[in-house]
Amino acid sequence: MNAGDRIHVERGAHAYEGVLLPSSTPDHLVVKLDGGYNVGIDREDATVEVVETDVYDVESAQDEEGTSTVEFDESLPTVSLISTGGTIASTVDYRTGAVTAQFDAEDVLRAVPDLAGMANYRGRVVANILSENMTPAVWQDLARAIHEEIEAGADGVVVMHGTDTMQFTASAMAFMLDTPVPIVFTGSQRSADRPSSDNVMNAVSAVAAAKSDAAEVMVCMHESESDDRCALHRGTRVRKNHTSRRDAFETVGAEPLGTVDYEAVSESDPSSTDGVTFHRKHAQRGQTELALHDELETDVELVKFTPGTDASRLAALDDAAGIVVEGTGLGHVDTDWIEVVDDLTDDGTAVVMTSQCLDGRVCDRVYDTGRDLLAAGVVEGEDMLPGTAKVKLMWALANTSDVADTMGEPLAGEIQAQSRPWT
Repeated sequence: MNAGDRIHVERGAHAYEGVLLPSSTPDHLVVKLDGGYNVGIDREDATVEVVETDVYDVESAQDEEGTSTVEFDESLPTVSLISTGGTIASTVDYRTGAVTAQFDAEDVLRAVPDLAGMANYRGRVVANILSENMTPAVWQDLARAIHEEIEAGADGVVVMHGTDTMQFTASAMAFMLDTPVPIVFTGSQRSADRPSSDNVMNAVSAVAAAKSDAAEVMVCMHESESDDRCALHRGTRVRKNHTSRRDAFETVGAEPLGTVDYEAVSESDPSSTDGVTFHRKHAQRGQTELALHDELETDVELVKFTPGTDASRLAALDDAAGIVVEGTGLGHVDTDWIEVVDDLTDDGTAVVMTSQCLDGRVCDRVYDTGRDLLAAGVVEGEDMLPGTAKVKLMWALANTSDVADTMGEPLAGEIQAQSRPWT
């Protein structure tokens, strides 16, 4: 029995039939079922019958050493692929059935052969973690790596990242880097072993966007549930709005910056940028001089106010350098919180007010509560997303002398001139 054989497996009351795949552990069989899904089966007490030999040539899918081979073409741009982990760079651990981050950037190239010929690639691994384990320290490592890649001549950067915290990391890069080239984040909602995986289309579209003229930090993910287009979201305005749909990401308060037509990209000359369309004003390639501002104040908290939350919860953060509050409506909290806010700001803690509403901006000049909050020293967060405001406050405390002015100034598209519904 060898990888590539079609086998029938029975274990207990369950029976499976499909193509035997290589396994990362000798204790488990990995079978690709006819429906496209992979299944891991404990070998113990399993009965295996070879139905047909060599129905699939597994070995020809990779070279003898199991590494990707990318030839340099002087006519193509150079795109740096930076991996941080996540589902797009993951495999299934058949001991537990869970998805784990295991692949490096070269593995992604081998897993997505459609990328071949679109660009010259440089691969780099900054971290190999699921995105719930992302930290500000990794943000700093990533910003430095991106800076080094661009400084070394990369014409664009694609960052492979888990989707759950991608919006935070994209925001961090937008504040920490002045970039003359596109920096495109992408990931996948569904792992490569699933027939509905979005990893190929997202990766191809992200590379296409990395060759474009938009020198922005962007997130490239499915625009809809269909495999037709990816949306390009500004990194400071994007939010993951669904736990599992492939089109989970949306730009809040505006339309996406642009779109990538997957079919057009796939059928066009590999050296072209056909299929990438921008609908809104954006920074142009080469317009900004490369710079790195990677200092962060990590002692910043994001607090969500809900009815009945005791003010002592906020008071417990009296040693924090900064606090972002997710208030109700226009930016309100229980009046019992106001005295605590006053004490915090008197002691030097920066307190920024945002709204837990999905759209619109903070305005603490309408009601008495808001006016009292302003008198207590609260800084209005305009229409910034709460997560973006936290990242910006971390950056502002470490890099600027007037935090209040910085928080009210649009630096990377995080604040819009007007608040408009995006649906």
